[in-house]
Amino acid sequence: MSMFCYQCQEAAKGTGCTLKGVCGKTDDVANMQDLLMFVLKGISIYTKAARENQMEYDEKVDKFIFDGLFATITNANFDKQVFIDRVRDGLEIRNNLRLDLKNKGVELDESKLHDSAKWQAFTPDEYERKSVNIGVLATENEDIRSLRELITYGVKGLAAYTEHAYNLDHENKDLYKFMQDALVATTDDSLTADDLVALTLETGKYGVEAMALLDKANTTAYGNPEITKVNIGVRNNPGILISGHDLRDMEDLLKQTEGTGVDVYTHSEMLPANYYPAFKKYDHFVGNYGNSWWKQKEEFESFNGPILFTTNCLVPPKKDAKYYDKVYTTGAAGFNGFTHIPDRKKGGQKDFSQIIEHAKKCDAPIEIEKGEIVGGFAHNQVMQLADKVVDAVKSGAIKKFFVMAGCDGRMKSRDYYTEFADKLPEDTVILTAGCAKYRYNKLELGDIGGIPRVLDAGQCNDSYSLAVIALKLKEVFELNDINELPIAYNIAWYEQKAVIVLLALLYLGVKNIHLGPTLPAFLSPHVAKVLVETFGIGGVGNVDDDIKMFMN
Repeated sequence: MSMFCYQCQEAAKGTGCTLKGVCGKTDDVANMQDLLMFVLKGISIYTKAARENQMEYDEKVDKFIFDGLFATITNANFDKQVFIDRVRDGLEIRNNLRLDLKNKGVELDESKLHDSAKWQAFTPDEYERKSVNIGVLATENEDIRSLRELITYGVKGLAAYTEHAYNLDHENKDLYKFMQDALVATTDDSLTADDLVALTLETGKYGVEAMALLDKANTTAYGNPEITKVNIGVRNNPGILISGHDLRDMEDLLKQTEGTGVDVYTHSEMLPANYYPAFKKYDHFVGNYGNSWWKQKEEFESFNGPILFTTNCLVPPKKDAKYYDKVYTTGAAGFNGFTHIPDRKKGGQKDFSQIIEHAKKCDAPIEIEKGEIVGGFAHNQVMQLADKVVDAVKSGAIKKFFVMAGCDGRMKSRDYYTEFADKLPEDTVILTAGCAKYRYNKLELGDIGGIPRVLDAGQCNDSYSLAVIALKLKEVFELNDINELPIAYNIAWYEQKAVIVLLALLYLGVKNIHLGPTLPAFLSPHVAKVLVETFGIGGVGNVDDDIKMFMN
């Protein structure tokens, strides 16, 4: 075993990747990501001590921590040197915090300090040797390990949404505090399984707060999403394809490409950018190109122009791929061999001039499909349709809503979601967010009295919208329990942002959520049993049987 990682749905054999990640990360990158997590825990031990002693520290430390967490999310960054540099910088930050505390008369008991707060190293070789001993399996008790990792993956998702909000100048410092305290808790051997279950639900609480913060950041900057018909064809100009999730990067790119003769297209999870009023004013913003993230290899070939990854969902290409020299990364994303665009300076923009000049030399995209897809059903828009929705439910025109949010992935078993959507009774409506929608958002499912049968709220973080809609319907129908609503949850998951969405829903009291295509490998049998018994968590099976079960 040269590595161990089971944080995503594609964990090898349903247990964990031990030689190379199914995502494409090599064992040395996986181990260096583990080491960065270890160092972030050490830093957090000192930030927690600083807060407890009313001692201020540089706000850049908080950003370093959530940036680092985001970079370790599945399919975000495959560049080993990035993690070596972050480990080196992290050790310096940690040691400076320790010295600051000492200079102010605060010395922590060395005998009680976790190794992550004490370990010292100065060379990449030392990092390598340490990295193989501090990963997931360092926690021997299977149930404690399972709960620690469930919390950790929730915190990684939390960090992603927090960073997007931060990029739009929206902060909630309680989120930083919680992330750091949660990391410290995963080093505390005195905490019981019950303590960690409670912390898991608390993680969900902060997940709700982070998604609410990001919703506010997005809508303040770009307006409330509107019902939009999104073009999926192409024009004859050269183009740039923007992927990932970061809307601030989208704004910078649109501003800098205006008047250049270069068109902009969204890809995968950037599709919802088409729904925001602020982006619709750009005539060179054409629409969406392609499908979910895992189809990028063939779709990037036909796009012809450069591709910008703003966050995760990157699939490592072969070096002989025709688009290999056309991919750029920024933010948390990275891959050795791709050009990385540095962060913007405060108050400024990222400099995308290199990508724009590259695009001008490229052919226009090859058309791979024609037509339109409809989206923009975030909570504000759906609330404007509330009377129509309520009347449809009361009249029996809508029997049930199905929340089919979450992630897409490569596995053949994910065809389940296409078949499920296609076979749902015609008096049902699908509520979705995230890239899971690509399994069915181009099916001809029709509408119910003018209400489309697929209501796309946006990105994975816009699952918050689905929760807001459910809570509003609970209020309208004067129900005591959100679970009394005619809403079923059949969610596809892939990586850690889906984990925080799940924990947020559990915190809000939602029960009987079904997860697929497989349950997380990081849930030990006992922890899975607790989730089943407490929250009614379930898996998926045969489509016909599942629909019958949900409808009953």
